[in-house]
Amino acid sequence: MELDDLRVYKISMEIGAEIWKLTHNWDDFSKNTIGKQLVRSADSIAANISEGFGRYHYRDSRVFYYYARGSLFETTTWLRKANQRNLLSDEGLTTFEQSLKDLGVKLNNYITSIKVKTKSN
Repeated sequence: MELDDLRVYKISMEIGAEIWKLTHNWDDFSKNTIGKQLVRSADSIAANISEGFGRYHYRDSRVFYYYARGSLFETTTWLRKANQRNLLSDEGLTTFEQSLKDLGVKLNNYITSIKVKTKSN
């Protein structure tokens, strides 16, 4: 299996791209405060999945998938802050939150599958 075959990776890359598009046209102050944090946390989801995938042992991999899950929750917080500060519509927030929730379920299922592999080795 290749990294690009991993569904949670593909979805996290798509979410990161959408968040980049969202923040791209914000004013400088918004970009430099919330925007950078939001992009970093969203990009960190895919980056940690990628790093975990590249680890040799399942136990090492699992740690990075937990980091990815943490970044997912951080991204949700930054999106909510963007919404509170009128940088993101209520509809946009709902859409992103649903995408992140769906990714979270898939990521948790993937982590569980890694745990099963760890126990069987």
